Amino acid sequence: MSTYLNSLQKNTIIVADSGDFENIKSLKPKEATTNPSLILKAAQKEEYKHILKKTIEENKNRNASIIPDLITVAFGKEILKIVPGRVSTEVDARLSFNTVATIEKARFLISLYESSGITRERILIKIASTWEGIQAAKILELEGIHCNLTLLFSMAQAIACAQANVTLISPFVGRIYDWHKKNDINWKESEKSNKNDPGVMSVTSIYNYYKSNDIKTEIMGASFRNIGQITSLSGCDLLTISPELLKLLNEQEGHIPVNLTIEKAKSTEHRYINELSEHEFRYMLNDDAMASDKLSEGIRLFVLDSMKLDQIIKKIV
Repeated sequence: MSTYLNSLQKNTIIVADSGDFENIKSLKPKEATTNPSLILKAAQKEEYKHILKKTIEENKNRNASIIPDLITVAFGKEILKIVPGRVSTEVDARLSFNTVATIEKARFLISLYESSGITRERILIKIASTWEGIQAAKILELEGIHCNLTLLFSMAQAIACAQANVTLISPFVGRIYDWHKKNDINWKESEKSNKNDPGVMSVTSIYNYYKSNDIKTEIMGASFRNIGQITSLSGCDLLTISPELLKLLNEQEGHIPVNLTIEKAKSTEHRYINELSEHEFRYMLNDDAMASDKLSEGIRLFVLDSMKLDQIIKKIV
C-alpha cells in the first residue's frame, strides 16, 4: 500500500519547510525552504552550533552585519547537499518596505552562493509580498535571480506577483486558517475541514486564477496545520511542509486524489486583471483585514527572530 507522501509526490513537488537539514534527510524532499524563524530554530540546536562558530571564525575580519547572511547561506549550502532541487533563502524582513535594499541584499546572497560554486538556478530568494518586495523581485527576475514571494495571503498579492513575472509564490494556508478561527464569530470548526478550510480555499482560488489565465509563476502552498489541508491541495505545483507533517504523511497509508488540476481550473471563470497599479494593490490589500493583519504580523515575527539570531551571534563573538 502506498503512503500519503508517495501519493502526493506523483502530482506535486514536495518541499521540506525546515532549516534542520539532518531531520529531512530520510524524507528525501525535492527542494527545501527556510525563513528567519526556521534558521533561528536550527541555529539553537547543539548539533548545528559548529556551523555558527565556523562561519563566525572564518569571517571575523569582515563586517559583523553580514554574519547573519553568511550563516543563513551556510545552512542553505548544507541543505543543497541533500535536496536535488532548489533552496529558498530569505532576505532580511527588516527590508520588506525597501525595494533598493532588498535588491542589494538578494544580489549579495546570490553572490555568496555563487562564490561557493552553487549556481543561481538552485536558489530562490524569498521576499515578503509587500508592494516594495514585489517590485524588487520584478527587477531581480530580469537579472536571472529567481524569487519566491512569501507571506502571501490575498489575490491582490498573487496578481501583483504574476505581473512581476516572479518564479514562485508561497500562499499561506495555516496562518489564514488561524486568523479566521480567531476572528470569525460564526466559526464552526466542523465546517472548516479540508476543502472548506479558508486557507485551502484561498490557495485553490489563486491556483485556478493562475492556471485559467496561463500564468507561468509556480504556486507553492505553505504554512500547514494538519494533513487535511495538505491533501486538499494535492495537484498544486509545490507544497512546502514541515518535517513533522512530512513524517505523518509518510506513516499514513492510502491514496490521495488529485484535487487541483489545470483542466478544473480552466473550467472556472477568472477574469484576468491585466494591470494592477500600486494604489489599487494597496487598496485591495487594505480592504482584506485578514491579509493585512497576517502580512504585518508575519514581517514583525520574522524581524523578531532575526534579532534573536543577531543576539546569539553576538554571544559567540
